Amino acid sequence: MKPYSYHELNPLIRLKELELIPAELMERLIQAKDIEEVGELLKTTVYSEYINDNFEDNFEEGFAAEQRKLIEELAVLAPEPKIVWAYTMRSTFHNLKAMTKAELLDEDFDDLYIYDGFYSLDQIKSAVKTGAASELPENILASIQEVKDHFAESNSLQGIDIIYDRDYLRSMRALGESLQSPDLLEEIISFIDFTNIVMAGRGINQKRSKNFMTTVLSSQGSIPKEDLLNVVEESMGKFTEFLLTTDYADVVAPLINDGELDLAQLERIRDNYLTRRFDRAKVQAFGPLPLLSLLNAKQVEIKNLRLIIVGKRVGISAEQLRERMRETYDA
Repeated sequence: MKPYSYHELNPLIRLKELELIPAELMERLIQAKDIEEVGELLKTTVYSEYINDNFEDNFEEGFAAEQRKLIEELAVLAPEPKIVWAYTMRSTFHNLKAMTKAELLDEDFDDLYIYDGFYSLDQIKSAVKTGAASELPENILASIQEVKDHFAESNSLQGIDIIYDRDYLRSMRALGESLQSPDLLEEIISFIDFTNIVMAGRGINQKRSKNFMTTVLSSQGSIPKEDLLNVVEESMGKFTEFLLTTDYADVVAPLINDGELDLAQLERIRDNYLTRRFDRAKVQAFGPLPLLSLLNAKQVEIKNLRLIIVGKRVGISAEQLRERMRETYDA
């Protein structure tokens, strides 16, 4: 297949959107009396081929296969394939973390690999092992070397996560700028801001030092890193007061109660916020937003289905499930 222009691709995206589970069916899944009824309902969707007598024991394989099919298709059709990587880069860095730890600990973590559409398991493992791989960008190879050097000095597995997480956000920002899509760049910056807010909140709860937080917070967002660092050694109350002065005040305000921030709900609120920003793609005829919106919608759908399946197995009520669900594309 040849790459499409966005003008040609976006009508195909609209057709792919029809394969997403509509809100009405998602609500029926929430209200299903048991896992068997969930399976019967899923037989009417694109996940039907993965539904068998014990689908609840291996549903992750089906979800991964469906997501892989979509990523493969879009990576081929997109005018700029790296637009897809802007969404799947998180999986790339997850793979780097897993395979680096496997290499350093002499373990086999191959089953932790997540398909990202660009870099195979063998490519990631080779890059981690040799520090050289022509297929991977130079900045990723530099991250691998920094991680290995850090581990040689400190023997700290935590340092692996910190370095890769920091470099992931930096790479995301750089890619967003290089692709020259203002809408994509806004989305990336918002994601970085939310990541910083979550990390700062956790750091305050864990009484982390300012020096430690300097290593984990990113300077790639719109909220100045120094402003966040100025409050991390203060109380949670001071932190929430600061958040109410930012552009995210309306988003985080419902999560603040008596100066405490509900960090458990913040990631769900973040996902909903980013999904709403993608909503503009519904009326956009040009540009990458419809493609990115479809990738986001698929990931949100899988998160929600995972929650429903696990919830039905352990007896979570429909009301509790609904409270934890992410907003869907057509919500």
